[in-house]
Amino acid sequence: MSSTTPDLTPDYEALVQHFDEFAAAEVAPRVQRMESSPQTVERDLALLMAEQGWFGATIPRQYGGMHAGHLAKTLMIQSMARTSGAVGAILQASQLPVSMIIHFGSDAQKALLLPQIASGDTLLSIAVTEEDTGSHVLGMETTARRDGNDWIIDGSKVHIGNSHIAHVHCVVARTGSADTAGSRALTAFLVEHDRDGLTLEPHRPSLGLHGFSFGKLTFDGVRIPDANVIGEVGDGKDIAYSSSILYGRPNLAAVSLGIHEAIMECAAGFLEGRRRYNGTLADLAVLRDRVGDMKSRLMGSRELAYLAVRMLDSGRTCDDRLINSKYLNHKWAVQSGQDAMELHGAHALRTDYPLQRLWRDVQHTYSPAGTGEVQRQRLAETELGAPPVQWSERLAAKTSLFLPNNTAT
Repeated sequence: MSSTTPDLTPDYEALVQHFDEFAAAEVAPRVQRMESSPQTVERDLALLMAEQGWFGATIPRQYGGMHAGHLAKTLMIQSMARTSGAVGAILQASQLPVSMIIHFGSDAQKALLLPQIASGDTLLSIAVTEEDTGSHVLGMETTARRDGNDWIIDGSKVHIGNSHIAHVHCVVARTGSADTAGSRALTAFLVEHDRDGLTLEPHRPSLGLHGFSFGKLTFDGVRIPDANVIGEVGDGKDIAYSSSILYGRPNLAAVSLGIHEAIMECAAGFLEGRRRYNGTLADLAVLRDRVGDMKSRLMGSRELAYLAVRMLDSGRTCDDRLINSKYLNHKWAVQSGQDAMELHGAHALRTDYPLQRLWRDVQHTYSPAGTGEVQRQRLAETELGAPPVQWSERLAAKTSLFLPNNTAT
């Protein structure tokens, strides 16, 4: 099934066709292999997408990027996730740390890394989450201390997307005391994957997203030069939060949306093909009612996702839209997934049938970039008390540069 993408210009429609053709030719034939070998990290498709230049979707042309914008990135991730949640996850995770370099990187870091990312020669990960603190970024315990002109990092990070294929990790660590430095206690660093003292635990499969790696990094006296600091010392919280809002939320919304579309297609196909008396299950009013509810959620999810990134591309304030899009796209996809499982009955439980894979995969879009509780807290902040920082407004001048020349929205 091709994306239902209302009000797209011909340029965007051409992109969608290209994404769907790639998914059909390269992703779909590999899905069963990925499912049957969950202990294996999918590297081939990551390299193929890198060759397409997709990891540079929002990188300006001056650095060799696509300059395609956030709507194009959403359509890209959505298309891959509709065919394979794991491949959608690989693509979205590769985009998240790009935000750190674009918005906070030095001129030297941009000149070095952005062309490598755009060409697919360098893949990034973002390493913020820790075992005992989860979404509580200010509670992290991984530390970085100065030693002459270097920094030494100690600690560990978990649930690192693309951990086993990334060449460079964008790591946020504590550089000051929370009691004295508050929100300025964190700093972001570039850490090459082959630095002495950096250990990557073997890949372990999880409930879903088979082929996608999100492992654990351990830092034992990892020494990096001062030139590897992203932004200024103390910018770590701002870098982590802005990247999560501007890239993490819409990226995860796109993964949820792609899986949601696949769930809808799977359920509709089953009901239309299952014979009952002189018709099919699709003729039963009680089942059509549930499908109608699923379709309503899917339409709402799509509209939320596209509106948020259109606003981001045009430089408008939209933090709350991005947050809500991530929150409801996951929530509604899970609800539709549960409906589809029940509509299928025992058929849904077969491991050779795609629905159980879709149901497992969509569970993985809840926690990244903040759990549902975190999203609701952030939404509440926009209504109660002092208004929070609006990253889409603060970084609008840079973000709006990525709107394609001939794809006005």
